[in-house]
Amino acid sequence: MLKNYFLMLIMLILSAVPAVSSAKNRPNILFCISDDQSYAHTSANGDPVVKTPAFDRIAREGLRFTHAFCDAPTCGPSRSAILTGQAIWRLEEAGNIHSTLPAKFPTYTEILQEAGYAVGFTGKGWSPGRLAPGGRTENPAGREYNLKTLNPPFRFITNRHYQANFADFLGELKPNQPFCFWLGTFEPHRPFENGSGIKTGKDPSEVIVPDILPDNDIVRNDILDYLVEIEHFDSMIASAIALLESKGILENTIVVATSDHGMPFPRAKASLYDDGSRVPLAIRWPAGIQDTGRVIDHPVNLSDLAPTFLDSVGLDVPPQMTAKSLFSFFERHKPGRPEAAFIAMERHDGCRAGGKGYPCRAIRTKEFLYIYNFEPSRWPSGSPDKRMCARSIPYGEIDQSPTKTYMMENRSLMEIGRLAEFAFGKRPQEELYAVNKDAHQMRNLAGRAGYIKKQAMLREKLFTHLRDTKDPRVVGGPVLWDYYPYYGKITTEGWKVDSRP
Repeated sequence: MLKNYFLMLIMLILSAVPAVSSAKNRPNILFCISDDQSYAHTSANGDPVVKTPAFDRIAREGLRFTHAFCDAPTCGPSRSAILTGQAIWRLEEAGNIHSTLPAKFPTYTEILQEAGYAVGFTGKGWSPGRLAPGGRTENPAGREYNLKTLNPPFRFITNRHYQANFADFLGELKPNQPFCFWLGTFEPHRPFENGSGIKTGKDPSEVIVPDILPDNDIVRNDILDYLVEIEHFDSMIASAIALLESKGILENTIVVATSDHGMPFPRAKASLYDDGSRVPLAIRWPAGIQDTGRVIDHPVNLSDLAPTFLDSVGLDVPPQMTAKSLFSFFERHKPGRPEAAFIAMERHDGCRAGGKGYPCRAIRTKEFLYIYNFEPSRWPSGSPDKRMCARSIPYGEIDQSPTKTYMMENRSLMEIGRLAEFAFGKRPQEELYAVNKDAHQMRNLAGRAGYIKKQAMLREKLFTHLRDTKDPRVVGGPVLWDYYPYYGKITTEGWKVDSRP
């Protein structure tokens, strides 16, 4: 009898203890995202030149993911996937850049706001595109804070004072109100100030030039200038963390540092290869992550962050979110999730006749990358004829740069011609790469003896996933990405998107 009494008393006491997900103890979220940064370019991930103490701290005091992939190597679609927790082929117009994100797709920010969170952003939130066609009046990243400016260290680095705008946001919080803030820098998006890397004392001889690019002074200095802008992003993370520390709220804040996709160089951004799709990712949350300092080598997608945030604060994940939460990694449980990440592309800047895109899908395991190109007759990097491109540049899916110009002007040289073909040329319908032996995916194994079974297995896994998640290119129904409106700036007279068939 006495034993039962004490059991009941213990149960009553436990029921009175607030859960971690109670309103008072819910964690804050600071999501820091750069614009066009590849996985390799942080100190923690092994780059010898760039200095990223903030990212390194988050990784050291949290988790560092070595196989994190964007859902699409293009700004708007990648950010749409992050916000909605869905693959881009499920998001209609949001699968294209310079489009819209229809309001019928719930975002983690909206769900958190409904649960009492203050939600805001500074810099680049969901972008580029238009809100109104999707039925939205506010950026899906939240309310914008953009009044504070600074004197940037170099030309083309924005004057947006990200940390000061974050401070303005924090100053408006109600007592004990949890928050979710999106700190999105415009860096390291092109253009860069030529020579900024040298001006900061960086040594071109120390640059690791990826195999996809020529190794010369032009490319090395271009990479240095890119690294300068990554360091600017990292400094903004550092100052935001310092602000949270000064307010005593850092320890129960989930801090995430990542990028929307890879670096703005040929055969990187706007491609499904690792240089375009593999991104840095580190998460810090001392109140919720066990055994900090771990390295997670399991393949994950950035869309997994949306259900992760909702899981972490104790909210239900809506069934529309097909991505998988990373919360099990926080508790060091077995993930119980697919051993692969999935990447996709539709229309980037529409640099082909009729504004067409380059539809492709990929599955990335720790050992292999398999790509299926639905329209291999199209130019993957955009048409060589600049009149076909909304941006009025040849191969317009690749940003203008000293590296691109050098490669285009020197294609007659044997070694440069080979790299230019990788960057600008057409591709077969199927591609297969053994990534541990071929880090930059330059040796296509599709159709080769010894890899037929692996190719077939990965093709089946990819298409099973596409069927399960209702990709119109696989399950049927309207396939409209080539025909959705393009809301970007059009510089070519007469350029237009083909009308819907």
